[in-house]
Amino acid sequence: MDTSAGNAADTAETGLTVDELAARAGVTVRTVRFYGTRGLLPPPAIGARRVGRYGPDHLSRLALIEELQHQGLTLAAIERYVRRLPEDLSAHDLAIHRALVASWTPDEAEEATRAQLERRAGRHLSEEDIDRLAAMNVLERAEDAGGGAAFRVDPGLLGLGVQLLDVPIALETILAARTVLLEHARSTARELTRLFHDEVWGPYREQESDPAQVEAMKSLSAHMQPLVVQALVTAFQRSLKQELRATYGG
Repeated sequence: MDTSAGNAADTAETGLTVDELAARAGVTVRTVRFYGTRGLLPPPAIGARRVGRYGPDHLSRLALIEELQHQGLTLAAIERYVRRLPEDLSAHDLAIHRALVASWTPDEAEEATRAQLERRAGRHLSEEDIDRLAAMNVLERAEDAGGGAAFRVDPGLLGLGVQLLDVPIALETILAARTVLLEHARSTARELTRLFHDEVWGPYREQESDPAQVEAMKSLSAHMQPLVVQALVTAFQRSLKQELRATYGG
């Protein structure tokens, strides 16, 4: 059953206005519209009174674009990266892309009041929600200068952590899955680093007096990380679908 039309209709009725989307993403309305003209964001669904409405996929794409900018990619490089993404990626898939891209250079923790935290999360957060986010290392409790409640928040994990609040899985299971992912991620990073050192860095060292080789290595270093991340995410998603299909059928 094709649910795309139904999803578009739901977004048109309940989605975010451009002002709300910009506030949630921490960007300006002008930036949202600029990305739309460059094809980095799909067009909004048109609701009542011809008002454009944006959904979770727009918010996730804005977060991914921001992270790629943090990695130092130019706008042209970001456009190429986004064009290579499968068209049917959900907001959750995009959040995974963003979280893995962020893992190369984790963001500095940001200070936030309760009101600021909830604005970025886009929802009210109960004390239980705060405890779950803290257990997932998304945030830490702190105090502001006046002795009030404050938080140190990892902006790279906040969006994904908030989504996990609504997943009907015990917190212990989520933390166990996180441990599995971290262990395998470190193992993969270790093997890729060894491969890079043996097959790329070694030959380069033998030609480091050549200016052309120096520039080539700088270019490779600047572009390899997001490309490797995209390859890892794509491989993981395909492998996960195969495992789920083998286990549960379908």
